[in-house]
Amino acid sequence: MGICDSTMGLRNIFVVMAFLLSGAASLKSQAYFNETGDLPCHFTNSQNLSLDELVIFWQDQDKLVLYELYRGQEKPHNVDPRYMGRTSFDLDNWTLRLHNVQIKDKGSYQCFIHHKGPTGLVPIYHMSSDLSVLANFSQPEISLISNQTENSNIINLNCSSTQGYPEPQKMYILLKTKNSTTEYDAVMKKSQNNITELYSVSISMSFSIPPETNVSIFCVLQLEPTKTLFSLPYNIDAKPPVPRPHVPDHIVWIAALLVTLVVVCGMVFFLTLRKRKKKQPGPSNECEIIRVEERESEQTEERVEFHEPERSDEAQGDVNISKTAAGNKNATHF
Repeated sequence: MGICDSTMGLRNIFVVMAFLLSGAASLKSQAYFNETGDLPCHFTNSQNLSLDELVIFWQDQDKLVLYELYRGQEKPHNVDPRYMGRTSFDLDNWTLRLHNVQIKDKGSYQCFIHHKGPTGLVPIYHMSSDLSVLANFSQPEISLISNQTENSNIINLNCSSTQGYPEPQKMYILLKTKNSTTEYDAVMKKSQNNITELYSVSISMSFSIPPETNVSIFCVLQLEPTKTLFSLPYNIDAKPPVPRPHVPDHIVWIAALLVTLVVVCGMVFFLTLRKRKKKQPGPSNECEIIRVEERESEQTEERVEFHEPERSDEAQGDVNISKTAAGNKNATHF
């Protein structure tokens, strides 16, 4: 009896040491939203213990029980309502499967295995696992806010992606031409659903596009440093050159004739005006002409004064007769 007790004591010491050593074990796992996640335990049953001798259960970081198997029998009344009906135990892999995973299920979980012996429960194994939850964002989608105007190369667009987790790093626009690729950053707007905790993101942007070449616009959602989502390309064709309006030949000839006529008339008018200006004397010429005329008038008067013409004898006789007649009158009067 003493030998059995000592054997049982050594066995308990062994399982306790195994439990303490196993506490250092931890595993990271991922699950997708609304799908199934695995919470491993990785217990090696080297002693071939039966389920009737074991008590197995999982609990979350808040100490809420997800699943309990007590000596081969499930104990649903010990399970928290949050996990009721959402778990299944895979005995072959010692893994608990959590179904219909939600964003709020992310966190740390522990599995515990105890041996049920004559002296009570003895912990023999413990393992922690960190569960992260992902939700795939929808493919980014580009939509025009307003069409570009006829005389402008500015384009306004919106890009959006919905129902994803965790929050993406950034969202931006790539503009690709035949010879270049340009990145346009924008402020990412985000919203989170209060129930599902999923994110929806979008950006709005205005930028100019080169009209002379074909352009492809992509919206890029950066989820992780090495993981991105691309939208379908939004293609803009190069604008065709504006054709010059065709002018009929007879209109061209008429226009040329009118231009020639205008030029000829202008030249004739200019030459006529120039000749008129030459004929009209200026102020200095007028003064000179006046002076010349005054000199000629003075010279004429001098000629009249100093060069009187000689009178004929008949004229002198007439003068003498007049004088005698006058003298006679005077004499008669006295």
